[in-house]
Amino acid sequence: MIVPHGIFWWIVIGFLAGGIAKLLMPGKDPGGCIVTILLGIAGAFLAGFIGKSIGWYEEGEAASFVAAIVGAFLILLIYRLIVTRRR
Repeated sequence: MIVPHGIFWWIVIGFLAGGIAKLLMPGKDPGGCIVTILLGIAGAFLAGFIGKSIGWYEEGEAASFVAAIVGAFLILLIYRLIVTRRR
């Protein structure tokens, strides 16, 4: 059984958020598709944790998906900045 607000749900949201963040961010990624998906999942977890902790939204609200996209975008941006500096 899939629990709509469990860890599996955040992984699915993170997968989608990582894909959308990649589409919104122009240019070539230093990592591949798998890295982008993992960063999207991390962004979803981060946004979900911060958003619920601050009280911006409750579980299941549409804002949580938007926050996951923003979190994935920010983590992808930070990842790009770190990797390009090392090169």
